[in-house]
Amino acid sequence: MKGLSFNAMRVGLKYRLINFGDVYEFEVIKSLESDNFKLKDLTTLETYQLHDLVAFGRGKDFEIREIH
Repeated sequence: MKGLSFNAMRVGLKYRLINFGDVYEFEVIKSLESDNFKLKDLTTLETYQLHDLVAFGRGKDFEIREIH
């Protein structure tokens, strides 16, 4: 796994997640239970949970990076 781990993510910061060829850019808006966060998509402004993005596993290209 490249990039950051889930426990290194912080509320208020923006990240890019790549998984199975899909790219998500989001801001962490709330910390939930262990290794789960409430996120706001930077493109659509919809909210969802981090666990929804990795519900089907982690692909070979899985990566989380902070963006500015």
